[in-house]
Amino acid sequence: MTAKETETGQHQATHKLMRRIISGYVRPHISIIIAAALLMMLAAAMTGLLAKLMEPVIDDVFSRGDLKQLWQVAILIFSAFTLRGAATYGHTVLMGKAGQAMIADVQKELFSKLIRMDISFFQQKDSGHLIVRMVSDTTMMRMAMADSITGLAKGSFTLIVLVCVMFYQDWKLTLISLFIFPPISYGVMRLGKKLRKTATLMQEESGNLTAVLQQSFQGIRHIRAYGLEEHEDNRVKNNITRLYKFYLKVIRTSALATPMSETVAGLAIVTIIIYGGYQVMDGATTAGKLFSFIAAFLLAYEPMKRLANLNTILQTGLAAAQRVFDAMDVQPEITDRPGAKELKLSKAPEITFENVCFSYPDNNKTTEAETALDHLSFTVPAGKTVALVGPSGAGKSTVINLLLRLYDADEGRILVDGKDIRDVSLASLRGHAALVSQDVTVFNDTARDNIRCSRFDASDEDVESAAKAATAHDFILEMENGYDTVLGEKGATLSGGQRQRIAIARAVLRGAPLLLLDEATSALDNESERAVQSALKKLQKGRTTLVIAHRLSTVQNADLIYVIDRGQIVEHGTHKALLKKDGVYKRLYGGGENF
Repeated sequence: MTAKETETGQHQATHKLMRRIISGYVRPHISIIIAAALLMMLAAAMTGLLAKLMEPVIDDVFSRGDLKQLWQVAILIFSAFTLRGAATYGHTVLMGKAGQAMIADVQKELFSKLIRMDISFFQQKDSGHLIVRMVSDTTMMRMAMADSITGLAKGSFTLIVLVCVMFYQDWKLTLISLFIFPPISYGVMRLGKKLRKTATLMQEESGNLTAVLQQSFQGIRHIRAYGLEEHEDNRVKNNITRLYKFYLKVIRTSALATPMSETVAGLAIVTIIIYGGYQVMDGATTAGKLFSFIAAFLLAYEPMKRLANLNTILQTGLAAAQRVFDAMDVQPEITDRPGAKELKLSKAPEITFENVCFSYPDNNKTTEAETALDHLSFTVPAGKTVALVGPSGAGKSTVINLLLRLYDADEGRILVDGKDIRDVSLASLRGHAALVSQDVTVFNDTARDNIRCSRFDASDEDVESAAKAATAHDFILEMENGYDTVLGEKGATLSGGQRQRIAIARAVLRGAPLLLLDEATSALDNESERAVQSALKKLQKGRTTLVIAHRLSTVQNADLIYVIDRGQIVEHGTHKALLKKDGVYKRLYGGGENF
């Protein structure tokens, strides 16, 4: 591809990006922007009036000493400044409102899209980069859009008015002075292309820094335990240094526009003064007209420079917009099939896996993906409790991931009451299940709302009843504000067992016919586990329960136990029946409390 073809492709991509921004996010707020534009026109008209008033100030007031004209001009100048100030305030507020509304729309749409992405997407993308796109990139978009629209509208209106004043005073001098614009525009456009590339790299590095900071703060316990403070300190410092260098490059590139503009503008002013001076000396014009012309030119220089610099601002914003839209345009692979129906369950369902094969995606694409499930077939009878046991990595948690369609099976079928889960809507499938896993998510919210998140229409009494069933009620009441206590990020104020009981209370409150327990009691001490097991036993009545656990106490009362090894069922039966066999289950059990 030639350099010309590459440049043409870049222009087309830029135009496409601009059309998307304007049609999707600028147009809904066009009424506010039009109102702001009218105020910009008023401010521009007042600026032109101020330049024109310099003529009577010089010729009538200073040269002739006309006292009446002095007061008239003074009142007009004061009125012009007042109106321009009010109009500037108005359009600044309106454009700020429009710009912030646009970015709020972008952020809402982006988060709405990201939160519905597949689990594999979040495994491949660092959360730090996603946060930067949500916050930093969208902020850069807001600045670029608001500044671009304001700069283009206000700059154009002001420039047109002032150029008209200049033409009115001396059209020949105006044509001579306008040579300033083409070289400034060309130089700034060249800088803009360079700046867009640097700005993209800078935002990528900003995402890296956010990711490293997030990892360090979340892993502070392990950092302290293993003495990694120096290592993390150096890692963050290196990121900050790289980001500093990118910022410095952006500043240098942006700042180059100023000496270029000032040099050309200085040449134009010198030309105006020399040519205009001769005109005044020859009597071809008056000092007032020349002074008015120079005032108009000087006032026009700022909007002219802003218009030239507009490309620089725009390129930075477009680089951020491209990153935002790249994230927004990714489509989830796991979606409802066309014509997917609602899953309706009037009783506890039967679960069936038929020849299910699955391999987790290889994010690095360098090695063959390892098979997690290999033609796995088994049935969970309706209303029964079935346990899955096996060594680590055997595929037990994968069963739950596939059942909830967090991933889709590569081969085979998964049936709920005889219905293929790919033929029913995701919302209805997951709405009939309650999950309690080893990895508990506790939100930085109150204890009450952390439990209620499984069923938002639940009353306070329902929440407390669920907490009692999960043996969480007592420790919640012991906290400073009881159920209104904020639990902190990731439940920082709770022990592992307390976090687990919050998760169990959610499952109790949800009351779904399908209960999924993935190491649900792993973080509990023996006393707490006995209490929770009693609660879970009550909860399991009338429900189909799939249990994954290593503790003997969790699985020995199951109606049926399946032993999984390397993604396949190798044994099944009750606890007593499996112990009689000299097989995998007995070797895993080994006579102890845990497998």
